[in-house]
Formats: sequence, C-alpha cells, structure tokens
Amino acid sequence: MSALTWIASGSLAAWLWLLVGQARFWRTDIRLPPGRAPETWPAVAVVVPARDEAEVLPLSLPGLLAQEYPGRAEVFLVDDGSTDGTAGLARRLASELPTGGLPLTVTSPGEPEPGWTGKLWALRHGIALARERTGAGFLLLTDADIAHAPGSLRDLVAAACGARLDLLSQMARLRADSAWERLIVPAFVYFFAQLYPFGRVNRPASRTAAAAGGCVLLRTEAALRAGIPESIRDAVIDDVTLARAVKRAGGRIWLGLADGVHSVRPYERLPQLWRMVARSAYAQLGNNPLVLLGTVAGLTLVYLVPPLTALAGSPVGAAAWAVMALTYVPMLRYYRQPPWRALALPVTAALYLLMTLHSAARHHRGRGAAWKGRTYA
Repeated sequence: MSALTWIASGSLAAWLWLLVGQARFWRTDIRLPPGRAPETWPAVAVVVPARDEAEVLPLSLPGLLAQEYPGRAEVFLVDDGSTDGTAGLARRLASELPTGGLPLTVTSPGEPEPGWTGKLWALRHGIALARERTGAGFLLLTDADIAHAPGSLRDLVAAACGARLDLLSQMARLRADSAWERLIVPAFVYFFAQLYPFGRVNRPASRTAAAAGGCVLLRTEAALRAGIPESIRDAVIDDVTLARAVKRAGGRIWLGLADGVHSVRPYERLPQLWRMVARSAYAQLGNNPLVLLGTVAGLTLVYLVPPLTALAGSPVGAAAWAVMALTYVPMLRYYRQPPWRALALPVTAALYLLMTLHSAARHHRGRGAAWKGRTYA
C-alpha cells in the first residue's frame, strides 16, 4: 500500500474504534430519566453565580423566578464583584414580576480568597447561605445566562428522585444563531460528548464522570460527602471536577442533553467563541505539554487526515470522512442544522486545534485561564 493509504487506514481505524469503544457518543436522545413525584417535594435552593451579567439577566432571571415548583424553593444570586449593575438589575427584575414567584436573595462574597476561582468562591458563599436559610434537600447550581422553561425545576427534581440520583446535570442548548455559532457550537457539544460519553458517565460502575456547569442539580447530602465546593475550590473546569468529586464519594450521577434549558449568551463573532474555548482548553489537558502533543497528533489523524487523503484520491480517506460526518449528523439535527454541515466538521476541528494551541501559549506566557478580568495561572 502507498503511504497515503496507510495514513488514511490509520484514520479509518481510529474512527472504527470510536464507533465501537466510545459508548455511542454521538447519541442525542439521552434526555431526563423518567420522573417520579415525591410524596413531599424537597426544598430547593437555586444558586446563581453572576459576574457582569446585566446583558443576559433580563432573558434568564425572570423565568427562573417564575418556576412552577410544588415545594419550597428560593433563588440566591451571588454577585461576584460585578461592575455593570448586575445586583441592582436582579433586584429590579424580581420587583417587576407578579406576586407568587420564587423569593430572591442577592448577596456578594467580596473578592475570592487565595486558592479559589471566582465562580467557586461565589458558589461557596451562595451554598452556605442557602443551607443556613433553607435547609434545602437539593441545590440547583445554574449559570446567569441559562434560561429555564417554567417546569424545569420540577422536572429536574422529579427525575433525580425517580432515579435516586445525587447529581443530575443537563447540557443546556447553546445559542446557534450566527454563522460562527452554527459552525462552532454544535461541534463544541459533540467534542465534549466524545471525551465524556453520556452513556458511560451515567453508568455507576464507570469511572468516567462529567457535568455541564450551566445546570447541575445536586443533592445536599452528596455535596457534604464530597466536600463541595471546598474540595474543588481551585478547579478551572469546575463542572467536570464537581462530577468527579461526587462520583468518587459514592454518588450516582447523570448527564444528558436538555430540551427546556438553554443558554441566552450570544457568541456572534469568532473572537468571542475563541476566548470561550481557549480559556480552558489547555487546562482540560492538565496543562501538560506531552498531552498537548498527543492531542495535536490525535486531532490531526482523526479529523484532518480523512478530508486531506480523500481529496488526494484515497477511497479509505473518503470512508473515514463519511463515518465522521455520519456521527455528527445527530448533533446537527439537535441544533436544527442541515445535515450537509457535517462535511465541514474538519474545518471546525482545525479551529479547535488552533484554539487549544493558543490556550497553551497563554498558559506558558503566565496568563493562564482568563475570564472577565480574572486570570488563573
């Protein structure tokens, strides 16, 4: 065989292994497990860390406060040093809602202590206040840009009770309206599911653990057993680290895609999406140069070799490209995108490869993971 065929065969073999060995990562039908209404609905504390979120709060907070939950629930918005009036806007939005909504407490913990990331410092403050005020059986940790359908909280708690889960997380449907969002966002979720196949995450016997930080329902007892959030206080990728801590402490976890939970944060231009990915891409690799080299080689073999060899005339490369595209189609359908966009996945993978290299360069320049004015070396 020619060198071209050997290289293409290696890529096809990698895709066949992914098909067989990665727990059908391409599935998009993993949704909330069957719910069961408990005899007594447990109290829930909703904790929302917010730093300079005035742009998105009007689109997310009213729906959260208007949740149709049969039990007691209260929202704690933790203003993490905002400079855009986030706290005042949250109070005003709550005052403009009709009576009968969930109570809102707006609080601020001040600047993080050494060793804490900003989000986890805010969660620490919000969780402590929630425990003191409500004695909640569950904590809903949700980001300020996440909008919830009216019955979201009820459905989450019913599913967690029905399946006896300690942590239940839904991957919010991200915005995919602009041209750049349509190119990059579905692939973001696809790559995440390839790294952390939902079916494997949801098996108690599996060591794979992950969560989506925008929507995490956490049983309070499980949080105490796992020492949350103190045990993960310096985590840049806090959602995956949280799920690992809970599972390691013996908790049952579940992760799937959402229907009634979506992000309202816009990423209309490439630089916005680039920063979103690059801020934590190298941290995902453990800030390890050898792992980075392996990742570059793997992404090249799996995503770039198929189209390059196919365009050079290799039928084996064309077969690998076809397998790649077919596994991407379900995610495109979930994001209501035409199936032909699956052929462009290698272009998106190349962009992610560049974002990862940029993330590594930032780390080695001492700039680490940067987000909203904070840098974590």
